[in-house]
Amino acid sequence: MPASKITRAALAAVTAGALTLSGCASPVAGPSGLYASPIGNAPVTSNPTPYSSALNCLAGYARQYNLPSPRIAVGRVSDYTGTVTSEGGRQITQGASLMAISALGKAGARIVERYDTSVSELELRYANNRLIGDGPAATEGQAAEYRRIYSGQVPGSDFYIVGGITEVNYNIRSSGFDVGGGDADGDAFSGVARGRLFVMNVALDLRLVQTQSMEVVDVISYQKQIVGREISAGVFDFLNGNIFDLSAGGSGFEPVQLAVRAMIERGVLEMMANLYGAPGPQICLDAANDPLGTVGPAGGYYPAYDTVRTNNAETRADPSRWHDRRDGDVRRGRY
Repeated sequence: MPASKITRAALAAVTAGALTLSGCASPVAGPSGLYASPIGNAPVTSNPTPYSSALNCLAGYARQYNLPSPRIAVGRVSDYTGTVTSEGGRQITQGASLMAISALGKAGARIVERYDTSVSELELRYANNRLIGDGPAATEGQAAEYRRIYSGQVPGSDFYIVGGITEVNYNIRSSGFDVGGGDADGDAFSGVARGRLFVMNVALDLRLVQTQSMEVVDVISYQKQIVGREISAGVFDFLNGNIFDLSAGGSGFEPVQLAVRAMIERGVLEMMANLYGAPGPQICLDAANDPLGTVGPAGGYYPAYDTVRTNNAETRADPSRWHDRRDGDVRRGRY
């Protein structure tokens, strides 16, 4: 086939592809009110780390032996590294405190809110002014029963967790290769292959403080290394006067924020095991320590109704649950 025909055929293929893609978006909203439908249909899944199962097991151990959990609060677990991305955002998560609260829930701890008390403080102020009612709704000419404030109605914490992410070290070690080859003739086939491997780490420091005495009773310091890799290969050739440049590759980087969550879960696990008096990881060898119930990979909850068999932490970890395309009960509108 002449080069001109090859060029025209390639141009036609590119044009057809562009027209196909243009059909996915429109400047005019469709019947649904959208210009385009978003891609992707992956369901929501739980977000465990390698220490989540041990946290669940620890909660089962505490339930089996009726071990009371002290009331624990979480304060600031901040990012003290100050690292930013090239786009200007923070490199390390600012939600480490929230991760610690979730880890405590998996461990079956009794948690009291101290991280964001804005709603409670506002309602307490309204209740103090007799503006909030807990009784039946007010009717015309008759006020509702207002909420009363009692001394000691807010339980205090026994311990609280604070700390921070204190290190992020880039490129602790890296390695790679570049391999290229081809004929000495500039019009001949040539190819190249590349590979990269690099390691970084993040570190965390947590402390457990006795609330009344403000004595630091436990200190944890952990680091986690993170690995990334990149592999690519390509070929370059001239064919009948046309240039062909083909390349393919893949890359992967261990999630930095998931590494932070793993460190926090390991730190909370060690602290709670000490507070429960657990002898060590061997408690998980006992099949009686059922890790299900009110805790699970997705966290913990307060059982308001007797629906544990059908609606508990085990079902929360099911990726198909409540999904409009994967859960048949939702799809068929059953209740």
